[in-house]
Amino acid sequence: MYSQLSPHRAERVDLPGRFGPVAALRAPATGADLGATALLTPGYTGSKEDFAPLLDPISEAGLEVVAIDLPGQYESAGPLAEADYRPASLGAALAELVEKLAADGRRVLLLGHSYGGLVARGAVLAGAPVSGLTLLSSGPAELPPGERRTALDYGEVVLREQGIEASQRLTEARAALHPRWSLLPQELKDFYKERFLRSTAAGLLGMGDALRTEPDLVAKLARVLRTSGVPCLVMCGELDDAWSAAGQRDMAERLDADFAVLKGVMHSPNTEAPDALLATLLPTWRAWLC
Repeated sequence: MYSQLSPHRAERVDLPGRFGPVAALRAPATGADLGATALLTPGYTGSKEDFAPLLDPISEAGLEVVAIDLPGQYESAGPLAEADYRPASLGAALAELVEKLAADGRRVLLLGHSYGGLVARGAVLAGAPVSGLTLLSSGPAELPPGERRTALDYGEVVLREQGIEASQRLTEARAALHPRWSLLPQELKDFYKERFLRSTAAGLLGMGDALRTEPDLVAKLARVLRTSGVPCLVMCGELDDAWSAAGQRDMAERLDADFAVLKGVMHSPNTEAPDALLATLLPTWRAWLC
């Protein structure tokens, strides 16, 4: 079973960031180095560990790989103001990191999962010098109505009134309603708890608000990608319960981007079906680098 605890050879490092050290897992390219770095950004309540199953295969494909905690997530320092966790602000900080990674002439392929996709979009709009953009299980705008959005509404009230520990208990109780939760090893459940509690309240609130208010910036992103000649790939699970596969297909068409859907997969292909994800991702990235 793949998970955030899947073994890998990446090294835990801290990278310089606008809001303080950015926690990362970093592995060099092995074999024939393609001269590029894959920068992976996680979603709301996520972390660099969400990409654990992808790290070694990407490295072995000839790409340096860097997976990060966004500012305020888990082991990354973050700002104090909730507004600084919106995609535009985090995107500007991410653009600075892309510039540092590209400073030695390496090309940067930026991937954002879920909320990280909105942040990656913000980075490109802020001028990040990327050689390719991948939006994984992300959307064109705010979360549509559904279970995840309702959870954000209730979660905000609990977090503001009762604090992060009460919010974590609510999140865990909600997760326990799904049959899959009982099958998870206790070590993984403990990791989820620790990660949530070590994230900043301001970050959880700011990102949560953005997930309910982010405007549709697809047309703006399409113009930037077209002008800069940066290729784009949109990927998602067939059963995505955040942004629908149909909605993401429409976004891909508006971006003039490639689109791939993974059958039987929900919102997190990186841990649910990493082999299927890589089977599309790696050939696409190689084609971009030719």
